[in-house]
Amino acid sequence: MGLFDLTDLVVQRGLQGASLRQQVLSNNLANANTAGFKRSDVDFQSSLASAIGSGDAEQSLQGLSFQPQTDNATAMTADGNNVDTDSEMADLTQNAVEYETLAAIEQQRFATLKEAMS
Repeated sequence: MGLFDLTDLVVQRGLQGASLRQQVLSNNLANANTAGFKRSDVDFQSSLASAIGSGDAEQSLQGLSFQPQTDNATAMTADGNNVDTDSEMADLTQNAVEYETLAAIEQQRFATLKEAMS
């Protein structure tokens, strides 16, 4: 694999997934009062877990992409909107913590690499 290992690839894909999820959740909040709007979400954790558990994790991770999924299962208001602002805010907070954790891991790995090079 070269200079970087599978962990770096997992962290990078995790950062991409968390970033996309943050955008999707923010879009949900922005449309909380839009009639007929259906919320979406990105389950990047399950996709990462499946890729890691596959026979060729590196190949699976390199080809991994994340897609938002529309939520049609939750209850809707009278105008057809199914965004719950409290739930969206909680999800945004949780996702931000996950992103910051992944970023801290990547930063520490680069600091270790820099230390080894000097």
